[in-house]
Amino acid sequence: MPVTTSSNTPFQFPDGFVWGASTAAYQIEGAAGEDGKGPSIWDTFVRRPGAVRDGHTGDVACDHYHRLDEDVALMRRLGLDAYRFSLSWPRILPTGAGKVEPRGLDFYDRLVDALLGAGIEPTPTLFHWDLPQALEDEGGWLNRETAYRFGEYAAVVAERLGDRVTRWITLNEPFVHMSFGYGFGVHAPGRALMLDALPVAHHQLLGHGLASAALRADVPGARVLVANNCTPVRLRSDARRTEDAAAASAYDVLHNRLFNDPLLLGRYPDLTAYGMTDPSWGGVVRDGDLDTIGAPLDGLGVNYYNPTWVTAPADPAGGLPFDLAEPEEAYERSAFGWPVVPDGLTELLTGLASRYGGALPPVWITENGCSQPAGLRDRARIDYLAGHIGAIARAVAEGVDVRGYFTWSLLDNFEWAEGYHQRFGLVEVDFATGLRTPRASFEWYRELIASQRSHRSQLSQRS
Repeated sequence: MPVTTSSNTPFQFPDGFVWGASTAAYQIEGAAGEDGKGPSIWDTFVRRPGAVRDGHTGDVACDHYHRLDEDVALMRRLGLDAYRFSLSWPRILPTGAGKVEPRGLDFYDRLVDALLGAGIEPTPTLFHWDLPQALEDEGGWLNRETAYRFGEYAAVVAERLGDRVTRWITLNEPFVHMSFGYGFGVHAPGRALMLDALPVAHHQLLGHGLASAALRADVPGARVLVANNCTPVRLRSDARRTEDAAAASAYDVLHNRLFNDPLLLGRYPDLTAYGMTDPSWGGVVRDGDLDTIGAPLDGLGVNYYNPTWVTAPADPAGGLPFDLAEPEEAYERSAFGWPVVPDGLTELLTGLASRYGGALPPVWITENGCSQPAGLRDRARIDYLAGHIGAIARAVAEGVDVRGYFTWSLLDNFEWAEGYHQRFGLVEVDFATGLRTPRASFEWYRELIASQRSHRSQLSQRS
């Protein structure tokens, strides 16, 4: 049976399409400081007055560290083909390097075994923003050495889990970590460096390349992806032609091409709009780095939430060559206030295929979802998911090779600077008691996955 959106329009996905859900370590695990876990930059940042709404922390979060079996049972009930989670670097290497904490590896060992026992493919992400604080104290991602420590961390994890895990994601949303964490200071580590944060982009990508090499060296048949947050860039209809088009191009370079071009084309885009004319970025980019970064990917992870509207800057001397704008159209909004634009995902996917052609590897939607008010009858979330899954199907019909979809998120969780005020989960979490209660969207997604499995079975029988 084909997938059906809320408008009852049928869509067909390729045989073998993977249905999954995503989470991240700091957002769900809790157990801060337990079993030898070292502090991360988020453990530090949440204690900065005013950094997180209402002073919320991830100290307990969803308590996934102690509720692993319960959560895997929910995933089995949901019928997931795969589960994307992140590993906590400071849980495994408390200071980011050197001595390994075996209890941290034991936890992920148990998680991987539980997932495989439930028929779910584990898809770990090595870095989802929780850098060990000890490495931040040495400069964090501004320090080139962090990229080498990341490669060493990947080797430690591969040695322990690589006999059972083959699909790996190195980085999650390096653009967001650079801009929010180091550029504007609204996420950990809370540095507000503006364009001086650009070395963070290169060092994360170098870390990706080094980690990829380590994974491929230690894991037979390793499939390596990176999860980039991508956005189609749009202009308002009242845009001032030449200046606004230049602003849109500049924003596209910063948000999308800065992180996709070196991975897929082996080079950085033109950064002259940001005052960067030296291809070495003042010595940041060294000989051989782009070869390491540009080693072929087995897939490109795409995290999509909404398009970005821009205009020319009101103050061209203000530092950035664009201003962010609100759309003219009266789009529906999520509880986060983000516009709900499913066709933006089709636009994004077909745009990637057009821009990169044969250099684009298979695409995986590694995050897509929306925050909605608390409650179990979340029809708006169902409509959101249906609309975006339909958008993927349209891109597939236009020839884009999309292999899987991981919705964000399995559980309500700690939503970074918003604390517990934004709820993205298919499963509602009572943060006072830890009680998990599946929402209507959980059942809708379960039925969708089951219908796909039934369709696969029918095709197999016919063949």
